[in-house]
Amino acid sequence: MAKAALVLCMDVGFSMSNSAPGEESPFELAKKVIQKFVQRQVFAETKDELALVLFGTDSTKNSLDQDGQYQNITVHRPLTVPDFQLLEEIENQIHPENQQADWLDALVVCMDLLKTGTQGKKCDRVNISLLTDLNTPANSEQLDVIIENLKKANITLQFFLPFPAEDDEEEGGDADRRSPGPRGTGKGLSREQQSGLDMVKHVMLTLNEEDGLDEIYSFRKAIEQLCMFKCIEKRPTAWPCLLTIGSCLPIRIVGYKAVTEERLKKTWTTVDAQSNQKDDVKRETVYCLDDDNETEVQKDDTIQGFRYGSDIVPFSKVDQEQMKYKHDGKCFAVLGFTKQNLVRRHHFMGNQVMKVFPAKEDEHAGIALSALIRALDGLNMAAIVRYAYNSISSPQVGAAFPCIKKDYECLIYVQLPFTEDLRQFAFPSLENNKKFTPSENQLSAVDSLIDSMMLVEEDDDNGGQKDMFKVHHIPNPAFQRHFQCLHHRAVSPGAPLPPMEPWLKAALERPGVITERCRGPLEEVKKKFPLTEVEKKKKLKTSAQIFGKDSEEPDAKKAKRDEEEEEEEDYNFADISEGSVTSVGSVNPARDFRLLIKKKSLPFGEVCQQLTRRIEQLLGNKNTPYYMKSITCIQAFREQSVKLGEANLYNGYLQSLKRSIPNRGLEVFWDLLVQDAITLISKDEVEGSTVSKTDADQFLVSEEEKKEEAAALPAEDTGDVDDLLDMM
Repeated sequence: MAKAALVLCMDVGFSMSNSAPGEESPFELAKKVIQKFVQRQVFAETKDELALVLFGTDSTKNSLDQDGQYQNITVHRPLTVPDFQLLEEIENQIHPENQQADWLDALVVCMDLLKTGTQGKKCDRVNISLLTDLNTPANSEQLDVIIENLKKANITLQFFLPFPAEDDEEEGGDADRRSPGPRGTGKGLSREQQSGLDMVKHVMLTLNEEDGLDEIYSFRKAIEQLCMFKCIEKRPTAWPCLLTIGSCLPIRIVGYKAVTEERLKKTWTTVDAQSNQKDDVKRETVYCLDDDNETEVQKDDTIQGFRYGSDIVPFSKVDQEQMKYKHDGKCFAVLGFTKQNLVRRHHFMGNQVMKVFPAKEDEHAGIALSALIRALDGLNMAAIVRYAYNSISSPQVGAAFPCIKKDYECLIYVQLPFTEDLRQFAFPSLENNKKFTPSENQLSAVDSLIDSMMLVEEDDDNGGQKDMFKVHHIPNPAFQRHFQCLHHRAVSPGAPLPPMEPWLKAALERPGVITERCRGPLEEVKKKFPLTEVEKKKKLKTSAQIFGKDSEEPDAKKAKRDEEEEEEEDYNFADISEGSVTSVGSVNPARDFRLLIKKKSLPFGEVCQQLTRRIEQLLGNKNTPYYMKSITCIQAFREQSVKLGEANLYNGYLQSLKRSIPNRGLEVFWDLLVQDAITLISKDEVEGSTVSKTDADQFLVSEEEKKEEAAALPAEDTGDVDDLLDMM
C-alpha cells in the first residue's frame, strides 16, 4: 500500500519560457524542481505513488475534458510508483508549449486524479505541488468551493513560483529577484501575477492559518533544498528482550538502532552488453582439480577446508555446525558495573549504537529501568553487558551508559573489544628526546591555531555557543555522487559523467569564517616550525673508484668497509618504528632475522633455527609469492652467515632442503633458486667452510643435468669451432 499520493502539476505554457538573455527561464527552473523531486523518490525507494500533470499544453488529455472545459491540461502520468522511465520522460518529453491554461482548472484536475487514484487505498498523506509563474488569468468564481473540497479530501497544497511570496524571504528572495520579469512580490509583477499571488495566499491561509505561507516556495529555494538525494527510508525496528541482573531481576526492554553505518543497497548485476538483459547471461560454476588435465569434480565431492599454517584442515558442514557457539538466544545480561571513565572512548567498536527503552505499556519495566538509569547516572557508572542479538549470532561484550534527556531516558549500548580485537603497538618515546621537545613559543603557536579553528560560534539567541560544522547534517558524498551518476547515465546513456556538484564540494570544505580566522596563526606556526629541505650528500668518489682498485687497500678491508656502509643504510627510522623485535615473525622474516643478528640478543644458532622454521612454513603454501619470500629469507641467511664467518648451519640447511625437493614437489621453487644463483658458502668465502669452490658451483646443477653432461663428453672428438660453440 502507498504511504502517500503526490501530484506534480507543472505549467508548460508559453509565458513560462520567457527569460532575460543569459538567465534560466521559469520553465527550466520548474523542470529542475520536478526532476530533483522525482530523483529523490526513485533513489529513496519509497512506496509513495506520484502523478504528473501538465497544463498549458497544445493538446488536452484528462477525465474532465467535456463541453470545452478544462482544456490544454494533460495527465502525463497517472498515480504510480516513480521510476527511471519517468525521469527519462521528464528529461526528453517535457518541453515548453504554445498555449495557456487556468491554474485553478489544473488544480481541479489534480484533485479529481487523486480522488480516483486513491480510491480503495490507505494513504497517510495526499498532496498537490503546483509549479507556475501565475501569468495566466484565473477564474476565481469557484475558489471557495475548491478550498472546501481540498479540506474535505484532506489534501495538502504547495506552490512553487519564480519569485518569493514575501519580500523578507531569506536569501532565496535575492536570488530569485535576478530572474526575468518579477523583481519582488509587490514590484515588477504583472496584473495577472499580482492577482494570482493574492489568490494563492488566500488559498494557503484558508487551508492553514498559521503556516500556510510557509508552503509557498520559490524555484531557486526549492532546488537548493532538493539537491540532496534521500537515502532509503527505513522504519525503526524494535528489538524486544529481557535485561537481566542476576537470576531474579528481569526487566522487559526494547532496543532501537540509534547510529549504524549506512551502506548502499547492492543492486549491481551482470547483464548482456548488447541487450542489457540479465536473463541473457548464464553463470556456471565448475570445480576442477589443479592438475594438467584440470579434471572436473562434482560439487558433492568437495569439502570446506581451513588453512592452518602451511596445512589445510578439512571441515565438513557437520563439523561447522558442531563448532558454532551455542547459547540460549537473545540476551542483554548485566555482568557488573564500572566507573564510566574506565571505559575508554577509543575502545568503542562495532557498527551500531543501540538505545534501550522499557517495553511499551509495561509500567513495572518503566519504573525498574528508570531506577537503574538514574542510579547509574548519579554514581557516574556504566553497566558491562553481555549482548546477543539472536540464537545464531555471536555474543558480544559491551557497555550500557545512562542517558537522561528532557523527553525520555534510556540506556545507550556500545560494543567493547575482546583481547583479539586490540592492537598493541610499541613506539619510541618522544618525552626523553630533547631534539623533539617543543619550546614554549612553539606550544603557544599551536594552541592559538587550535583556538582559531574551533568549529563553534557564539549563539546570540541563547548566549552560549553552537556548532558551525554539523556533521550529522552532512550527506555522505559517496552516496550523493553515486546517485548523481546513476541518474545521469539513466537519462543520458551516451554522455560522459558530469563533474561533482558544487554544493557537495562546498559541504565538505572548511567554513570560510574558520579559513579567515586561522590564517594568522598558521603563518605563526610556519615561522615557529621552519622546514628545511635536506639534500642527500653525494659521496665523494675515491681514486680507486675512478681509476680502478686501490692497490694500497687490501680486499678484505675494503669489503668490510662496504658492508658497514650497507648496514648504516639499512638501519633506518622504519626499523626503529617497528618497535622491539624479539623473534623472527611471519610478516617480514628476513628483516627480523637481520635485526636480531645485529642486536645479538639471541644466539646465532637459535635465530637461524627460527628463520628456517619460517622458510618451511612459507614453502608449505606452494605459491610463487611465498616462494619469492622464502628466497629472500635464504639470501638473508647466506649474507649474515658470510658476515659472521658461520657457514655450517647455512650449508647444512641448504643441502637438506635440496634432498627434500623431489618428495615435496618443490621443483618450481628450486628453479627460482637456481635462477638467483643462491648456492653453498665455499672455503673462498668463509675459512671454516668444508665446501670447495667447485662443489659450490656444481651444487645447483641437478642430477639429470650432470648425467647429460657426462654422456656428452665422449662425443667431443672433433676440433670443429661450431661444435665447440654448441658445447658452450
